[in-house]
Amino acid sequence: QVQLVESGGGLVQAGGSLRLSCAASGRAFSSSAVGWFRQAPGKEREFVAAINWGGSGTNYADSVKRRFTASRDNARNTLTLQMNSLKPEATADYYCAADAYMASLLRGKNMASWGQGTQVTVSS
Repeated sequence: QVQLVESGGGLVQAGGSLRLSCAASGRAFSSSAVGWFRQAPGKEREFVAAINWGGSGTNYADSVKRRFTASRDNARNTLTLQMNSLKPEATADYYCAADAYMASLLRGKNMASWGQGTQVTVSS
């Protein structure tokens, strides 16, 4: 199993940028699909982005396309989410997740591993 720890959250003004990182431990990381989810106060958790095990395939929620970029470095066991042109509605707790199957991430269900989350606040 993969253990995940997020970092990089904080307070940013609308229009600004923030870079989230997720440090992974466990040999399964390099063979796992990984991704990002977020949960805003009072709302359900939602899918943000996913990237396949090799890093060649990515999927994004429509709401973040062309503004957010997910990437991974299997040599360093890290996953990042570069968030640009942030909007107040991006305010949420952000979680990284990992699973053997990309389909699990795209469905947002039954992930094998979750991080503890990092808070992002975008002020207007």
